[in-house]
Amino acid sequence: MPQNTEREQWGTKIGLILAVAGNAVGLGNFLRFPVQAAQNGGGAFMIPYFIFFLILGIPLMWIEWGIGRHGGKYRHGSAPGMFDVIWKHKMAKYFGSLGLFISMVILIYYTYIESWTLGFSIFSVLGLYSGETSETMRTFLSSYQGIGESAHFSSIWPAYFLMLLTFTINFWILFKGISKGIEKLARIAMPLLFLFAIILAIRIVTLGTPDPSVPENSVANGFGFIWNPNFSMLGDPKIWLAAAGQIFFTLSVGMGTIHAYASYLKPDDDIALSGLTTASTNAFAEVILGASIAIPVAVAFFGLDATREIASGGAFNLGFVSMPIIFGSDAFPMGELFGFMWFLLLFFAGITSSVAMGQPVVAFLEDEFGMDRKKAVATLAIVVLVAVQFVVFFLKYGFLDEMDYWAGTFGLVVFALIETILFMWVYGADKAWKEMNAGGDFTIPKVFYYIMKYVTPIILMILLVWWGVQSAIPKLLLRDADPANVPYIWGARILMLAIASGLIYIVKKAWDNKKSEEIG
Repeated sequence: MPQNTEREQWGTKIGLILAVAGNAVGLGNFLRFPVQAAQNGGGAFMIPYFIFFLILGIPLMWIEWGIGRHGGKYRHGSAPGMFDVIWKHKMAKYFGSLGLFISMVILIYYTYIESWTLGFSIFSVLGLYSGETSETMRTFLSSYQGIGESAHFSSIWPAYFLMLLTFTINFWILFKGISKGIEKLARIAMPLLFLFAIILAIRIVTLGTPDPSVPENSVANGFGFIWNPNFSMLGDPKIWLAAAGQIFFTLSVGMGTIHAYASYLKPDDDIALSGLTTASTNAFAEVILGASIAIPVAVAFFGLDATREIASGGAFNLGFVSMPIIFGSDAFPMGELFGFMWFLLLFFAGITSSVAMGQPVVAFLEDEFGMDRKKAVATLAIVVLVAVQFVVFFLKYGFLDEMDYWAGTFGLVVFALIETILFMWVYGADKAWKEMNAGGDFTIPKVFYYIMKYVTPIILMILLVWWGVQSAIPKLLLRDADPANVPYIWGARILMLAIASGLIYIVKKAWDNKKSEEIG
């Protein structure tokens, strides 16, 4: 039977929607999405992206809201307890521990990346990167990260200090709780994020052609690349798989964070419209705003071919190398101000996501061990602070990349497949459908019943097999690894195994304690 113990609740519905949207709207919307679009044919990428948004993204959003609200009825704010409720099997809670693992591991390295955006917003105001070239900007970034040295940074300590500051802000917000911390952050950060993004998008749209002597390098051609699809490229399966993969990053599904937020809903609170609203808000941030900033302005300044080459270097090259060069150029008036907006926008996107990553573990410690919030947050903070040291100091050896692949890429699909099967098949599609529609402001169209039961799990299985063969197995076997990085890669794996083992242990201990109390 559901427990009636008083738990925290969201203060307002708009606060909840902004918080969940903040969880979804992260660095991937403004950094990863433009890179994926540029690498996969621009407009050709958008077609499968929208298809998978409908048959993968929105269904997973509803599934996670449904599991979360249902688990909250039984005073469970994290996946182990939620899975134990929907599947009465001794292994259910251990499958749920994967959700704790993914959110916790991503939080560890995400906090460090997030601190770079705070740092670069300060550098923008100070004009530190003004006039830098492509080569010198790469040196600027690497020296800030402690990978090398430059005239600007001779050590990693400025980055380390900003990491500590970002870490402190994150855990202070978590300490304040659901309505006074996370919801309050979302109500401030999300409107500012959208305001800055709209201002930047308008400025870039009106930029035109920075160099009239090269008319093909224009903002218009940048938009043309994004929105004019080359239909012949749709036969390439890699584009479809890239689009499907982007959905996970953009909506923050498959990591247990949405479950945790939804657990603080009342049993009759709407999740049908709320889930659709948060998914749509995220899509607007990504497709309309994210696609209107980085790629069009890069094409205007560097040209289409160079932009593709920049994108091939990854999201960091686009966000932390190319964009500062543009903002530091004489051809971009008031670049310091717009650079400040760009990086502060990224910081807001990052922090609204990172606090969400901390909530599942905090909720687990509160609900399953009876800890007060102060102690639960402090426990998580200690583990994250210790673990992030390895990420900071071993960044150049691929430590972060290893954690990001297994937790932030491959693990998302594994967990999404598990939760879909458990909710739609083990718990039962009819009961799951009733749960998702209960208290809804509208009834979810019936076609999604069949999409969630059949189409979504099939797509997830295809993704899992494809990624397993193409990347997971070679990466596991270290086939393309730099020999100098191998010890550090194993260090990252040992750290992740230690975290996973610790989480499994405390999950077991929590359930053993419950059994002892029941017997007593």
